[in-house]
Amino acid sequence: MKKCNCNQQQESCAVPSTQQIPVSDDAVLNDTTVSTPILKVPVVLVERSLQVVVETDISLDPPATEIKRVTKNVFLNQVKLIPVKFDQIGSTDYFEVTKAKLFISGFIRKNIEYSSDDCQGVLQDRIVEVPFSGFAEITANEFLSKPIIGISDSNKAYFLNDTNGEVPRLDKYFFQNSVKYNEQPYGELIGANFFELDFSPVTVEPQGEFGTIREKIVMDVFVKVLQVQQHRVGTLRIIPNLDTGLEC
Repeated sequence: MKKCNCNQQQESCAVPSTQQIPVSDDAVLNDTTVSTPILKVPVVLVERSLQVVVETDISLDPPATEIKRVTKNVFLNQVKLIPVKFDQIGSTDYFEVTKAKLFISGFIRKNIEYSSDDCQGVLQDRIVEVPFSGFAEITANEFLSKPIIGISDSNKAYFLNDTNGEVPRLDKYFFQNSVKYNEQPYGELIGANFFELDFSPVTVEPQGEFGTIREKIVMDVFVKVLQVQQHRVGTLRIIPNLDTGLEC
C-alpha cells in the first residue's frame, strides 16, 4: 500500500492581483446658453386615491383550522379617462377637458397561508384573484394639468339639379373630413393600502375546521393619469467644453 505523504503542502489560496494607479480627475467645463425648447413629455393630469370595497367568499381545500398569513397585491387592467366637459382653446379645434370620469378595473391577488387539522402537517397555500371595478368623477379643480383633446369633424355639401333648380341632385356630393389624432391618457399604479377582515361565515369551535373564509376588503388604490403633451420651457442649454489642448 502506498503511504500518504503527510508533509505534502496544500495548494495556495492566493490569486494574482494588479495594483491600480491613481489617475487625474478634473471637472468638465460647460458652456451654457439660454434656450426655450419645445418638449414632448408625459404630463401628470391627476393623482387620485380611489377607495374600493369588495366582499368575497373563498373556499379552502383541505379545510383550515387557523389562518397564518395573508399577503396582497393589486393589479390594474384598465385606467381610462372619459371627458364629459370641455373648454375651447382659443379659436382652434382643440379643447381642454374640465370634467371627466375615471374608470378603473383590476383584481386583488391574495395569497392565503393556513394550517389544517394535522398536528404536524404542511402549511397550506391558497391563491385567489378578487376582481373589482368602479369609477370616480374628476372636476376642473382636481386636475393638476388639464387633458387636451382635438375634435375631428366631417362636412357634406349638396348640389341642385343642373337642369331643374327646384330639386337637389342625389348623385353628387362634396365631402370634407378633418381628423385629429390625440395622445391617449394612460394610468400608472402608485400604491395601495389594504384594510381587511377575514372570518368563517359559520361559527366553529376551537381547533374546528372551516372550508370557507369570508373577506371584507377596503382598499385605497393610488393611481396617476398622464398624457403626452408639448410644452415650451425656459432652460439653460448645456454644451460640454472639452479641453483639447489646442489654442484657438
